[in-house]
Amino acid sequence: MSVIDEIQAKTVKIGVVGLGYVGLPMAVTVAKKGFSVIGFEVSNYAIEHVNAGENYIGDVEDVDLARVVKEGKLIATADYSLMQEVSIVMIAVPTPLDRYHQPDTTYIEASTRSMAPHMKKNTLVVLESTTYPGTTREIIVPELEKAGMTVGKDVFVAFSPERVDPGNETYKTHNTPKVVGGMTPACNEIAKAFYESVLDAPVFLVSSPEVAEMEKIYENTFRNINIALANEMTVLCERMGISIWEVIDAAKTKPYGFMAFYPGPGVGGHCIPIDPFYLTWKAREFDFHTRLIELAGEINIAMPEYVVQRSIKILNGKGVAISRAKILLLGAAYKKDICDMRESPIEGIIHVLEAYNADFEIHDPYVEEFHHERNGKTYKTVPLGNLKKYDLIIIVTDHSNVDYQKIVDSNVAVLDTRNACKMINAENLERM
Repeated sequence: MSVIDEIQAKTVKIGVVGLGYVGLPMAVTVAKKGFSVIGFEVSNYAIEHVNAGENYIGDVEDVDLARVVKEGKLIATADYSLMQEVSIVMIAVPTPLDRYHQPDTTYIEASTRSMAPHMKKNTLVVLESTTYPGTTREIIVPELEKAGMTVGKDVFVAFSPERVDPGNETYKTHNTPKVVGGMTPACNEIAKAFYESVLDAPVFLVSSPEVAEMEKIYENTFRNINIALANEMTVLCERMGISIWEVIDAAKTKPYGFMAFYPGPGVGGHCIPIDPFYLTWKAREFDFHTRLIELAGEINIAMPEYVVQRSIKILNGKGVAISRAKILLLGAAYKKDICDMRESPIEGIIHVLEAYNADFEIHDPYVEEFHHERNGKTYKTVPLGNLKKYDLIIIVTDHSNVDYQKIVDSNVAVLDTRNACKMINAENLERM
């Protein structure tokens, strides 16, 4: 029986390598469609929680995970020898940057080396981790060939970029369109058949893994550049005494040729702050300098410093030096209504505040504590108590369940970096 026949009969067993923000939602989505899934993980925490049916990812419904585990459709393990039971493998491991802002592909390399010796022939391997064009061909394929497999004959390989937007209530894993780029036409055919069997969304085929890898980088670079434009306009508008938020609202009235992007205290999440650097690194191999992309990165990286400089200006107006001020950072997650701290702008703000010896506290209704990657410290968030003890409140994340009218009514100076107080006007409120 071919892999496609197994897919249609739902007798194929699926392996998901990495049970994080991408892997676990995909594993649950596949299991809900009636397929048996084995999740491969190095984290004992993740393995124990999955096998207990206990969720730790925001975009996974607790009841869905509990149900598929109880039905025996999903198990988690660190034992790669179980790879011989599966016919389709999705790799969804982290692809961070190193300290020099260069791609760190060690998770992809280690996962492929671990699984390759245990794989059976005619297995489909799909890399979903966001990475630079050429990763699938240059890293995945050689490891499989070392194990004695020929791509397109003994093993089928493709790249299909993840499209996870944490907190998005409309588009989840199951209904977001999928792009697939296979090493051969047969690889594309099998990958398309698989994704069409588990997703309630179209599957678009491209001619190679490199096209699919570049497509994903292009998506996030597009966003990064447009956010940088909004941030640069914010700095200019502040000097000119113009509200950038009103400007964007006015521009949005045009029914064509404009897409709204908004400024903020920096960019966060795993994709936008990282993916463009993957492309700029790879471009050097071709003697190409990605000037626009790198400039956008510089603008966005500078936003935490800008937030603090605006804060100093506000405090100076009150006759308070930042080193003697008490500041509340309201919101820690990188975007509203989630607990995701990956690359959160608050880390940059904290870094600058500590350079000024500022005294600050943090409140976030979704985050109890978080580890600062840059300085290695752990910060606990505090409950909202007596607001009048602060000299300044900086709204870093615009969570929906915060009473912003109450924040402004405290008469403490407020710097709103997210336009969370859009409907409020007060002398103590400044918008970025």
